[in-house]
Amino acid sequence: MKDAILNRFLKYISIDTQSDENSETTPSTKHQFDLAKVLYDELIEMGLQNVSLDENCYIMATLPSNVDKKVPIIGFVSHMDTSPDMPGNASTACIIENYQGEHVVLNEEGVTLSPKDFPEMLEYIGQTLIVTDGKTLLGADDKAGITEIMNAMEYLIQHPEIKHGEIKIGFTPDEEVGRGVDKFDVQKFGAEFAYTMDGGGIGELEYENFNACSAKVYIQGLNIHPGYAKNKMKNAIIMAAEFNSLLPVDERPEYTQDYEGFYHVVKIEGAVEKAYLQYIIRDHDRAKFDKKKVFITELTDYMNKRYGDKTFTLELKDQYFNMREMVEPVYHVVETAREAMELLDIKPKIVPIRGGTDGARLSYMGLPCPNIFAGGHNFHGKFE
Repeated sequence: MKDAILNRFLKYISIDTQSDENSETTPSTKHQFDLAKVLYDELIEMGLQNVSLDENCYIMATLPSNVDKKVPIIGFVSHMDTSPDMPGNASTACIIENYQGEHVVLNEEGVTLSPKDFPEMLEYIGQTLIVTDGKTLLGADDKAGITEIMNAMEYLIQHPEIKHGEIKIGFTPDEEVGRGVDKFDVQKFGAEFAYTMDGGGIGELEYENFNACSAKVYIQGLNIHPGYAKNKMKNAIIMAAEFNSLLPVDERPEYTQDYEGFYHVVKIEGAVEKAYLQYIIRDHDRAKFDKKKVFITELTDYMNKRYGDKTFTLELKDQYFNMREMVEPVYHVVETAREAMELLDIKPKIVPIRGGTDGARLSYMGLPCPNIFAGGHNFHGKFE
């Protein structure tokens, strides 16, 4: 099984599937179909039924029940796209067998993956690590999840003595840009509850996540020849820096943990005439989340009073909400996953997600959907 899992994962990460937040199409990048077509063919070859790949790059399939009694129909969901945060178009993996806690030099440029910086590495002494070459994403987010699902389905088909109810499979595009289930047909999927296979280390099980929104701030400056700028120039770069400095410093990601929320500036562009700030705003607590949105709105109003009406324009867009509200009434779905881990001698770690999954939105679409680990760490960067 190890070789089958490893080979499948390496195959999937070799296919570029980065999404694009600036695209308005679904999927946001056409090359996501490259992986989707591979998965479609593999699912048919395995023998799953009702395999479909639609024009928006959503894959669904069914593994029929092999028991006579009625049991709940469950689903497993992973996303095909990878983050646009850094290059990922030619992911190359390095395999470290029987890891013993050493520093791992990823490439000839001396980029090093160290347990000093990433102490969770020491949890995997004696195991096989799959790491990047220090230049691109690995793509474990979420091709590790896809690999888990595909190998599990293959194993169940090869071992019919393992009894199970009907199982639904779903693979989505564009999760990394917040649009993973925009066109997901819950009714067609047909599950009573589901699990996303997406995220962190062994044992993690999550049914809480951030409430999330994006904030885009457009700043209109006034460019004047610097020799004649006194009392006239409005430098959009300076105003952008001032705006960012007025957000709470201790509510930046690098100073927060557990249930603490944040404002995270992810992009800044501009010149004297125009500038642009892009943020993501997160908090597990809905009331605190709403206060953060009010604060950045009031800050925009303050800056307009300071520099003139319409100098600052704010666009806020909700992305997803904390799934806890939808999952707690059917908490047995969490208990089922916890019990399954314990049967495999895996210690469950029920922790809040400091992020989001497709499952958060699916839960609000009528499909309760906690998240189960996929075994990855350090997502969205070259130390994945």
